[in-house]
Amino acid sequence: MEKITEKLLLEKGSPKTNKLAQIKTLNLSKLKLEHKDLPVKLLSGLQSLERLDLSGNRLQELPKNLKLPALRHLDLSDNQMEDVTTLESLCGLEEVKMEDNLYITVSDNYKMMVLLPNLKFYNGKDITSTANHVRFVYSENLRTRINAVWEKSFSLPDPVTDKSMSALETKFVSMACQQVKFGPNSVSDFTKWRVEILAKEYLRSLTEPQEDAESDEDNDAKENCDVSTPSKRKQTDSTEVPNTSLTPRKRPRTDLPASPAADSPRKSSLRPKLQMLTETVRMSPRKAAQPPSTPTRGQKRAEPPRREAKVGQTKQKDVGKKESEGTELPESYSQTKPVHLKPLHVLQCHSKNDSSGDFSTQLWACAFQPLPDSTGAGGGSRLVATCGGDSLCVIDCETGMVMKKYKVPGEEFFSLSWSTVLMSRGGGASAQHCSILAAGGKRGLVKLIHPRNNVAYGEFRASRKSLSILRFNHHQGNFLFTGSYDKKIALWDIGGVDSQYNYKVVQLLVLEVSATPLHICLPPKSPNTHLLTACEDGLHCYNTQLGTNKSTKRSKDMEITFPIYKKADEDNDYRTIDGLNFLTDDIVASKNFMHGSIYLWSWSRTKAQRPDKKYKAVSAVVLAELQWANTEIPYLALNTCPGQAYIVCGDDRGKLWTYHVTDLQKNSLQTGKAILPTEVLEWPAPQRKGVGQVEGPSINSVAMDPELNFLVALSDKNMVIVWKRDQSS
Repeated sequence: MEKITEKLLLEKGSPKTNKLAQIKTLNLSKLKLEHKDLPVKLLSGLQSLERLDLSGNRLQELPKNLKLPALRHLDLSDNQMEDVTTLESLCGLEEVKMEDNLYITVSDNYKMMVLLPNLKFYNGKDITSTANHVRFVYSENLRTRINAVWEKSFSLPDPVTDKSMSALETKFVSMACQQVKFGPNSVSDFTKWRVEILAKEYLRSLTEPQEDAESDEDNDAKENCDVSTPSKRKQTDSTEVPNTSLTPRKRPRTDLPASPAADSPRKSSLRPKLQMLTETVRMSPRKAAQPPSTPTRGQKRAEPPRREAKVGQTKQKDVGKKESEGTELPESYSQTKPVHLKPLHVLQCHSKNDSSGDFSTQLWACAFQPLPDSTGAGGGSRLVATCGGDSLCVIDCETGMVMKKYKVPGEEFFSLSWSTVLMSRGGGASAQHCSILAAGGKRGLVKLIHPRNNVAYGEFRASRKSLSILRFNHHQGNFLFTGSYDKKIALWDIGGVDSQYNYKVVQLLVLEVSATPLHICLPPKSPNTHLLTACEDGLHCYNTQLGTNKSTKRSKDMEITFPIYKKADEDNDYRTIDGLNFLTDDIVASKNFMHGSIYLWSWSRTKAQRPDKKYKAVSAVVLAELQWANTEIPYLALNTCPGQAYIVCGDDRGKLWTYHVTDLQKNSLQTGKAILPTEVLEWPAPQRKGVGQVEGPSINSVAMDPELNFLVALSDKNMVIVWKRDQSS
């Protein structure tokens, strides 16, 4: 038997180095190691270790309190493991192998799923959905039964003392373990273990003050996905497009199209035949109706409040001076410089029947593929996904080529979102990260697509009504929020996929919303505990923390109100929030329809207020106001580029209002004058010979890559406009 020494660790580890802290992979297999042979102090120096192979040893348990913060993959195959609870300190684990351990039971497997919150693969199989069912759904059922035991037979002692509470805990936990029966007999040991933990938690919750659930979460899942190049690419009309004489306006529509009968909810195996993405445009039926494009508050609109200062079409100075107290911008923002953007491409890749004369298809959402991980693979930030009409496209912003195209005849896509999930490869190989797209719209179905492999691998019904918004939780890439026109937001666990694209979807949470959700934002520091949604009737905040005593169906925690509400009249209440995004971990940019300005406000200082009991309302702590266009066209969404300190929002004339926010200008609120934009990018006015210029349309959505090398704008006239950063600026 070899004793574990620093010299041995350096020999067995990689990359080759003379420092334990730099080792990322360590192979300690087949060394006949026992529990006593693993020195905690020495092993704790492996702060960068990501993969650890301990297979083929004699381990019955791991040392308690072993801290390996970067460890993601652990192989304990062919040991004598009996106690899996010693893995609890390795909370970052995503994959565990425990094959050929004679004493490991189903209950032990369930315990690992609870103790390791990030565990996604076990013995080479994707267990994401099962694990989340055990962590949340199964545990919620146990909590309900534990609460019933308490309410039937127990109450707090008077007075509450340590001695009386200790005796009460012993009696309550014992009775709960005896009376709470749930699940099959094969997991009875796990159920008893879990009931004991939950019963103690419940008792503590009755006597201890509740702490704020917000906390920093684990780092985002790394993304490691190249984008493959198809053998054939379709070059769309670029730079020059046919003329249209129509003024870009959105038709007032008040009613949603009912989902067709054929789209009623139905059971499925969730293992559909693989549908290949196509790059050619197929003929699709013309839609009979579109979703509402204006708030249903009446046909007449009062003129929005006007600002004293007028916006010129030339560059202005960067946004103002620093807010004196409370919220500050990151120091790195002062080092960023304004960028100069030039129009590069104008594409019509969502045309019906591939017609260059199609100026009626509205384009609704766009998003850049997230950057790959630190290995340097791929160049994903130049790929943008766009949706509108019955198609979804993935475009290379540099070349203007449509790399992938996916069509669903009869569908109208309203929203999309990128994420990274794990794909198991079988044969003992480690799972790999892959970038996927989720898209949804009129039919209430979410389509799951793996663009790199050119595969639309599945779908599931998220609502009986149309879907208005989709948003992944990037701290937990398999969690997807969907907002729908039945006034609900649902949280889904879509799990990972295997090499055959088998997958499973589980609903974890439903939020009751008072109006159609238009945007969903997750606070960067607490994406697993809070959710902000911009709706037709205001901005609402929800608690989304799973695994608590809260119900899986929840109503809002509070509503956030804005100063413009005071100017409401019988025609306009200004409550429709049609733009929402975080600029920093704390500063939020939001836009009220018919206001003509963009608010910057502090999330932490707003949330810290106590809502009034009747309306659950708090006033937004506004830091600055940015002047924007005066328009009666709703749903012109803004977006942010936190890395470059930028906010961008299009208007109803094809212009892009850009704001380089390096400081916060307090006097803008005191004087009542909104801060001018850094630059207003004019509509590029594409034209075709003999026809003339195309008039500026409404810009429904914008997106920027993290480094702001490209900016993409989508119009209501079937045009994708790509702007590129001028590197000489």
